[in-house]
Amino acid sequence: MSARYLIGMLSLTIGLVSQVSAAPQSLSADIDKLTAAVEPELIQWRRYLHQNPELSNRETETAKYVAERLRSFGLEPQTGIAKNGVVALLRGGRPGPVVALRADMDGLPVREETGLPFASQATGEYEGNKVGVMHACGHDTHIAILLATAKVLSQMKDRLPGTVKFIFQPAEEGAPPSEGTAGAELMVNEGVMQNPKVDAVFGLHVFANVAAGTITYRSGPFMAASDRFDITITGKQTHGSSPWKGVDPIVVGAQIVTSLQTIVSRSVDITSLPAVVTVGQFQSGMRNNIIPDTARLVGTIRTFDPLVQEDIHVRVKRIAEGVALGAGAKVDVVIRKGPPVTANDPALTAKMLPTLERVAPGKVKVSEFITGAEDFTFFQKQAPGLFFFLGITPPDQVGKAPSNHSPLFFVDEKALPTGVKALANLAVDYLTGGAK
Repeated sequence: MSARYLIGMLSLTIGLVSQVSAAPQSLSADIDKLTAAVEPELIQWRRYLHQNPELSNRETETAKYVAERLRSFGLEPQTGIAKNGVVALLRGGRPGPVVALRADMDGLPVREETGLPFASQATGEYEGNKVGVMHACGHDTHIAILLATAKVLSQMKDRLPGTVKFIFQPAEEGAPPSEGTAGAELMVNEGVMQNPKVDAVFGLHVFANVAAGTITYRSGPFMAASDRFDITITGKQTHGSSPWKGVDPIVVGAQIVTSLQTIVSRSVDITSLPAVVTVGQFQSGMRNNIIPDTARLVGTIRTFDPLVQEDIHVRVKRIAEGVALGAGAKVDVVIRKGPPVTANDPALTAKMLPTLERVAPGKVKVSEFITGAEDFTFFQKQAPGLFFFLGITPPDQVGKAPSNHSPLFFVDEKALPTGVKALANLAVDYLTGGAK
């Protein structure tokens, strides 16, 4: 074998390796250009969706809007998944893995107070009451970001190996309990992570009081498990002027609320992982001079560890029953488990971190534990997943901006293209193996 032949083969090999290693960088540059081109539509979509929010399991018009956009990109969306979910497949030019990208679609029962020209005036029914409806958690931006990502990737599909599955999910905020399983869990039950089977799943959430364009993440446990408790206290009705003739469920309820505060402050080792027990609703009575028959407490439990979760459940029940027994009242305690802990796969997180750092150089940070909850975890139970936050607060407002779920929640739209680039590059790098 001649030296010239060996040198020629070596040069060819080096050339091929250089082409392979350069492929992700070339695709990334194209993502930047295509994202800039789609930005006007990204903002237009976001503002339309913000102005037209729908509550959990009511996202019928939102789903139609999403499906129409996807069809315009040349995709063939499936609709009606988990009631109002929409899913579309983008098949690349050659075989490869399957990656899923997810956005949630539902709004909240919050009356908007931002004063924006595209503020929501929508109303809906929530727990029997007429309420304002607002995208107070940024799901409008999630939809718009994923639509823009779908358009960007559709324009480069022939150069991609494998498949991208776009998942537009209903009911992340939780459907009414009477409607049973919903959201991500129902989508998984209906096979959204199969046919084709997903190898990795990525999702993002916009977050207030993080500087616009900053990405935060955490490997392993990231967001808390979320459980709901419902405590009904039954006393004995009497006139407000003669409380000794009855059993006051309001006083019993107040004592239970106070006693529940000791669970985290005195019984949970919070030096290891945080926990939260919050009473968010106290309902009782109809008139100032009537002691009612019943009172109702509704609240949430947030935990990062299954053993702590079960221990808190036991303590909530024990405290409520003990206080009621001492006062001569009856009590019924119902605890419903919600989404489990959202935990990022450590290996996937480490593999894809360079992608995030390339998308937002100098603006990628490790997050603290977040006691908010997300049902993205149901997707992560089916395939390795990475969930991260995108900051949407102007830098001079960090620490002062209204939080997610506030009627004053505000999004700096300059951050949204970063979300598109992040999702698109994560998908491309995973499919091509470009992330090291």
